[in-house]
Amino acid sequence: MRKPMAPGLLQSLLQAAGPSGHEDEAAAVWREAAGAFAEVSSDTLGSSFARVSAGEGAPTLAVMGHIDEIGVTVTNIEDNGLLSFITLGGISPEALHGQRVELLTRDGRVPGAIARRRLYPEQLRDRPRLELTDLHLDIGAASREEAERLVRVGDAGVWLGPPVDLPGNRLLSKALDNRLGAYVALEAARRVAERGGAEVDVVAVAGAQEELGSYGAGPAAFGLEPLVALAIDVTPATDVPGGDPRRQGRIELGGGVLIARGPTLSPHVSGLLVEIAEREQIPHAFGVYSAVTHTDADEVHLARAGVPTGLLSIPTRYVHSPNELCSLDDVEAAVRLVAAFALALGREQSFLR
Repeated sequence: MRKPMAPGLLQSLLQAAGPSGHEDEAAAVWREAAGAFAEVSSDTLGSSFARVSAGEGAPTLAVMGHIDEIGVTVTNIEDNGLLSFITLGGISPEALHGQRVELLTRDGRVPGAIARRRLYPEQLRDRPRLELTDLHLDIGAASREEAERLVRVGDAGVWLGPPVDLPGNRLLSKALDNRLGAYVALEAARRVAERGGAEVDVVAVAGAQEELGSYGAGPAAFGLEPLVALAIDVTPATDVPGGDPRRQGRIELGGGVLIARGPTLSPHVSGLLVEIAEREQIPHAFGVYSAVTHTDADEVHLARAGVPTGLLSIPTRYVHSPNELCSLDDVEAAVRLVAAFALALGREQSFLR
């Protein structure tokens, strides 16, 4: 059997289920790995923390990667055993139609399939666009009573499917958004712990509920009160049909980690990231934002009196689908840059503007 290219921890994170608000399984995988080298804790929202200490009085670098993934949740059980549902996070009906899912229930995982109501050709002419209300979830139950023995209203679910290695050191999987960020944050912290010599505490964060509105990031940053923070996330690649580099920059698989620039991101942090990437010869490119980034950075930089925040992104194709695709070379570039950034910070570092 061919050895997987993706690191073992990343494989485990991708195979774990963790829809927004139900991150327990994925968070447990992350915290178990963190316990080998860091002080591990969590909060009431479901975010997890792994602190690599630099000694008493050291300021904190927070590295934020959210652990949750998009999913679905059951809203009603019909008399015929079919399930109605809504989405957790942004998923188009087209991406859901025809997909297999697993519901996380009190007795374990329950598989099912998402299908659409049958429409005849003349009806399709009047309904050119697929709506979420056209879809239902089928777990094979023959009646409401049978379905209620398996699932409850409010049970959440995620797409079904293991990660797949592709040629060119590329990876295909659900939940790259954002198990990649959670993995990068933790692996960078591990490398800092292994090397030693950091002058700042490095706290890797596996944030909860980002797909619902970055709900975990703000409280996490408030509690940590960091000197500086980095958010790690994915961003849609432009090297596919319909991709437009004029909108946000040239975002290509294999082009390296993306260093974001924009008015809500600290220019001192972004500048230091660029300086380190150039010095360490870490492959990188740039992403540009005019306002919000739609990542945890939007909440982190507003925490308390404001946190100097940088954003690193991993180019990813087909985001918010069951078949997201990335380059593991870009993931490694992100890990290297975060670790090098942490080791470059001094106790007296200032990001005042």
